[in-house]
Amino acid sequence: MRPGPSPPQYRPHGDAGLQPERTVMAWGRTMVSFLVASAVFLRWLPHYGPAIAVLVGLATAAALGIYATQRRRYARHAAGIQAGALRADVAAVLWTTGLLLALGATGLLVLLSA
Repeated sequence: MRPGPSPPQYRPHGDAGLQPERTVMAWGRTMVSFLVASAVFLRWLPHYGPAIAVLVGLATAAALGIYATQRRRYARHAAGIQAGALRADVAAVLWTTGLLLALGATGLLVLLSA
């Protein structure tokens, strides 16, 4: 008995450019960037003391927040393409920008107070 053709891959959207996949990959790179920043902050711990833990916590929280919302973000983008009405995720961008500003401000406070 010869095997039949393999079933087509399931894609919940018809976007040949794979826009939801590109968006998820971009958020994944952002998550990795926050984790790398957290690791760099850990290297500062002996020089600046326990105040660095705030920076590590903020960067790690940002990475975990991105990780926790990836599946929902992909599903929303795929459904938006299917419906023909895709909206930008303004809240996620503002949340990430706020965390970056908090990281910068906290980093400056730690460095200036040392």
